[in-house]
Amino acid sequence: MRKDIHPDNYRLVVFKDMSNDYAFLTKSCAPSKETISWEDGNEYPLVKLDISHMSHPFFTGKQQLVDTAGRIDKFNSRYKRNK
Repeated sequence: MRKDIHPDNYRLVVFKDMSNDYAFLTKSCAPSKETISWEDGNEYPLVKLDISHMSHPFFTGKQQLVDTAGRIDKFNSRYKRNK
């Protein structure tokens, strides 16, 4: 492996799907200001997700509308064509 190409802050991080409270622990260098106590009793950085494989329609087979902070309205207003 080549040296000095990987980030220095590679550590265990908890990712939490806010639409269904599913959380998983994995290695990442994603920045986070929040922490959470995990099942093993240790504190880990927390990264909140809007959607994960547990809530995405492709993986669940169910269509559900996840509109966080009016994203659809923002998109429509930003890209609305002038008639």
